[in-house]
Amino acid sequence: MLRLLTIADLGVIDHLEMELRPGLNVFTGETGSGKSIIIDSLGLLLGGRADAALLRADADRARVEGVFTVDNGLAEGIAPILRELGLDDATGEGEIILAREINRDGRNTCRVNGRLVPLKSLTALGERIVDIHSQGQHLSLLRPAEHIDLLDCFAGLLPQRAQVAEIVDTLRGVQRDIERLQEDDRDLAQRIDLLRYQAEEIAAADLRDGEDETLERERTLLGNAEALQTLAGGAYRLLEEGEGGQPSLIDLLGRVLRDLTDLEVLDSSLGASRELTADLTYQMEELARTLRDYGDDIDRSPARLQEVEERLALIAQLKRKYGDTLEDVRAFGQRAADQLDAFSTSEEAELHARERELLGRLGYLAGRLSQERRLAATRLEKVVEGELAELAMEGTLVHVQIKQTESDNGVAVTFSDQSEGPVQGRYAFTGAGIDRVELLIAPNPGEPLHPLAKIASGGETARLMLAFKVALAGDGRIPTLAFDEIDSGVGGRIGF
Repeated sequence: MLRLLTIADLGVIDHLEMELRPGLNVFTGETGSGKSIIIDSLGLLLGGRADAALLRADADRARVEGVFTVDNGLAEGIAPILRELGLDDATGEGEIILAREINRDGRNTCRVNGRLVPLKSLTALGERIVDIHSQGQHLSLLRPAEHIDLLDCFAGLLPQRAQVAEIVDTLRGVQRDIERLQEDDRDLAQRIDLLRYQAEEIAAADLRDGEDETLERERTLLGNAEALQTLAGGAYRLLEEGEGGQPSLIDLLGRVLRDLTDLEVLDSSLGASRELTADLTYQMEELARTLRDYGDDIDRSPARLQEVEERLALIAQLKRKYGDTLEDVRAFGQRAADQLDAFSTSEEAELHARERELLGRLGYLAGRLSQERRLAATRLEKVVEGELAELAMEGTLVHVQIKQTESDNGVAVTFSDQSEGPVQGRYAFTGAGIDRVELLIAPNPGEPLHPLAKIASGGETARLMLAFKVALAGDGRIPTLAFDEIDSGVGGRIGF
């Protein structure tokens, strides 16, 4: 709770230091005496909008400082903010000190326990420490869009709403990325088509290592087949058959072998020469057979030559397009195939998977949030009806109506309805979930329920807001409530 408030050079206040005690603290006075300035100062301390016009005419800066006692419940609620600021031990003495200085040049200085902090952090702490009810705030009850905030504050569902909002922000970012990729679909499709053509063209060629060199050699042989056969046949005839009536080289060498055999009988030193001649004779016979087979095997097929020429032309074309060697061409084809696979499981596909995951989580959390609201709505109705009885509105019925709008394009949700049991469907989604909350009242016994915004008088609306504020205070989550002109629209006697 707020224990000590110090205000300096703000509005009509030169310097004020006020100590508050647990329970109800009341400030009364004539109009213009500075009561609302106290509330405004408290609002500034809690992160409210600052205006240099609020400073005293003779002051260059104003300062507001508040000392708050912190119990275990409040300490738990503000612990995440303090950890983020590096102030884990800020509540070690059971107190926390907030301070804000406003300069005439518009600069703001915010401190928590003497340490400089951003304004947004001061605001986040203030929302958990003090709730200020100012004049005319009860008019928010006439705006059904704000009714859900009252219910969620009462039920303590703001953290769950923040979790849902975080998922929504992430989901919207993913959906924007999907839209961006879809806008680039034309360029992407062209890129994919080119990669597919390149990968398929190279794959269809079925290139093999060294194939181009092998085909070049085969083309040379096929193109010179007649000359090769002529040369091989001439050499074979000289070896095996002879020419112009002359004996063949093998026959002549056979005669030499026979003569050396006879000489060896007379002179054994010629044995080595005879063996050499025998080996030569055998080699020449082997050479003759090789030349004969070579000539027989030469392919003089024009069709095969055409095939080789076409294959080499294809390889040359692929080299011009994709690389200097067959290895380069095949490597290019592999890269194209890899990129094509990457596009097949592209970023867009991954984003769609992420979108489905987020929608699933969103549906689950929205359903659970809706269920919690339904449970809390019954409690809130009873508490507010009890408070209204204290404000001279006995017998007033209050109903918190919770509805969802089905939509084919909505979020798939499963939640539990107290009367119908598990409910499944697709529902339109807002920043607060799938629910639309509206307060209904029946001011007089026997009357049907009607939307509050349509039938409540000004006095009834003011009393309802006061009842809601008291109901929200009853949960103990916000230890300090500040009311500016609490009797506005209520009346002094009833207000106190």
